[in-house]
Order: sequence, then C-alpha cells, then structure tokens
Amino acid sequence: MCAVESFYFINESQVFVAVGGSKQDIRERIWDYMESENVADFPRPVHHRIPNFKGSHRACQNLKDLEVFARTQEVKVDPDKPLEGVRLLALQSKKTLLVPTPRLRTGLFNRITPPPGANKEMLRKCATSQGVRDFSVPVGLDSRVLVDLVVVGSVAVSEKGWRIGKGEGYADLEYAMMVSMGAVHEGTPVVTIVHDCQVVDIPEALLEDHDLTVDYILTPTRVISTGCKRPKPAGITWSKISPEMLGKIPVLRSLRDREKRAGKDVALQAEHQPFLGSASQHPALPGTVRRPHDAPRPGADSLEAACGPREGEDAPTATVCVGNLPHDARVRDLKRALRELRVAPLQLSWRGPQHRALLHYRDLAAAQQAVSCLQGLHLGDSALTVALARPHNKSPGGCPGS
Repeated sequence: MCAVESFYFINESQVFVAVGGSKQDIRERIWDYMESENVADFPRPVHHRIPNFKGSHRACQNLKDLEVFARTQEVKVDPDKPLEGVRLLALQSKKTLLVPTPRLRTGLFNRITPPPGANKEMLRKCATSQGVRDFSVPVGLDSRVLVDLVVVGSVAVSEKGWRIGKGEGYADLEYAMMVSMGAVHEGTPVVTIVHDCQVVDIPEALLEDHDLTVDYILTPTRVISTGCKRPKPAGITWSKISPEMLGKIPVLRSLRDREKRAGKDVALQAEHQPFLGSASQHPALPGTVRRPHDAPRPGADSLEAACGPREGEDAPTATVCVGNLPHDARVRDLKRALRELRVAPLQLSWRGPQHRALLHYRDLAAAQQAVSCLQGLHLGDSALTVALARPHNKSPGGCPGS
C-alpha cells in the first residue's frame, strides 16, 4: 500500500479510502495528490476547481457504452474542462446539449448550437469553453426542457454514489432548480467523470439533504454503476436560500415567483448566514487565511456559496510558492508575517513536512505583488524562497525548484 499524507491509503483495487475528516479535507488531499503525482492536466493547479486529469477523454468515451446515453435525447453537461469529451460526444451523436450558464447569472441553460454542416473539428471547438460561449443560445424557463441525462464534474465520489464538488454548490443548486422547473425527475440518471484516484470512501455523516448523488462513475479504467438509493434533491429548499443569494440569480427569483403562485412555501432564510450553521458551529478550516478587513465567507459546502465570492472578492486564480520554511515553523507564524506585510492571500495551503506553503491569490497581479513584497522574508534563521508557482511544473504543487 502507498501512503498519501496519512489521510488516504490505496487498497488493492487502487481506490483511495478516506479514514476521516471533512469535505474540505477530502478536497485538499485529492487536489494535492493529483498535482504531486502529475495526474492533473490543464488548467493547473487544480486546487479550487473540478480537476481536469490525464485520460479524461478516455473516461468520457465510456459514456457511449451506457444504455442510458444511447436512449438520451437531451443531455445537460457541466462546463468543466474534464467533461469536454462528453460535450463532444453529445454533439457528434446529435443529442441536444444543454450547458449551465456561468454562475447562473443569465438563466439556467444554454443550448449549444453548432453551425450548419459543422465538421468534426468545428464540433470539437463547440465542445470547448470558448465554443460554449460562441455557439450557444439561452433556454428560457418557458421552454419545454426534458433532460434525459445529467453529467456533472466532481472532486471526489464514492462507489456508493456519494459526491463532493469543489464547494460552491452549483451542481446541487442546478439540479434542484431543474426539479422545480420539471426538467428532471427522480429517475433521471446522473453521471460523473473522474480519475480513478478521485473514487474514495466518503463517510455518510458528511452528506447533506441538498447533496446530489450519482448513478454512474466513469474513469479511464472503470465504469461503476453505484446503485445509489439515497434520494436526490426534491426541489429547492427555500428556507436555505438567503435574500442576497436570491438577488444574484435572476432565474432563481423567477422560479420562486412560480412556486409562490402555486401556493408553495417559499419563505427565505430569516437572515444571511452560512447554510451549514454559524461560524461558531463550523470554524474556519486550518490553513485558511483572510485579509484583515474580510468578513468570514459562507460555509464552503453551502448552497449559499453558489453565488460565488463576495462582492469585490474573486476566487483564487494565481498561486505563490513559499519554500525553505524552517522545520519548526507553524502556519500561524507565516500568517502573521503575511498580514503584517499586507499580502494575506485568499487561501493558504500549508505543507509543513515539505517545508513550503502555497498562497492562493485572486489574480496574477495580486500574486506578483506578493512575490515582490515577500522577497527577503525570514522566519527564524531561514531566508524563505518566494516565487510564482508554475502550473505545468511536474513537481508537487508546481513550486519552482521543489
């Protein structure tokens, strides 16, 4: 067996088995492992994403062998990079391809419409993120949409069909909205595409009622029918939606108006708060750093987080690697130094045993500013090395010289 940061081990079937921790623990260790073992593929680093991986197109090709795909007319596929092969397969098979709109800001779906007479190369372009933007038309709530198959990305998934996304809640919310508009039903199959190392043993205690489960898992080497009996979301639970969230997603407001007219209870949260409870119930995960003026963000596993970052705060897109940390360094020491220099990142990934840390910033400019400010920084007697992480570097975390 091969140990992975003492949290997972690989069993005889090459499946990771988790032995404890939170959803975020599982995410971080999957992301870390995929980077360190060079399983990850562009865009990198894969942290804070639905991770793309080497062999994703091979995993996607397994879909055409499923009977549920053969009888599908309309398929909803998330816009994540590892699902590009599924979008291409749907277009080549002349299925109606629906892709969620970015952050649900302009509606729920776009229908991908290739130009007349599109050849294979053009279909490939239509399946990319750029093609999704260039060759799509919005689908309104009044359109008759009957989705036969749902394909979602995952960070981790269990053979029982339990799924963990990247923590923003989009797949869960989109499915709940599709239920509310009558586009899916309990029997609509849900498929996810992952690398073999993302198939893990997820403790049932981590699951919430809003979590979407999957019926099939496709990897580069396996097709897993989960036989999952856990109920999928039965619609939108309005008591878990805040007024702020409602204000950011127009299609959600339209669905609420419809359900209100139908006599359903659409009362929202009494106040803006994390979906999973208060900050005292769910303290920040170790290794997370916020700027001093930032208020705590909603829980990472909440539907609230589906609105994305708070106004003025973006998701991390650039990473700085800090190396040569002394063996007795503590994360609080580095956090304190970052605050004092006014370059605290959106998130910090601590890798003390490897004598380094990854600082995740909102954009490249912020990361470059941090590199400049941190030059010459010492912790104890150690002069720290500071550089932009290289996304395509084969070393763990993409750190130069590691």
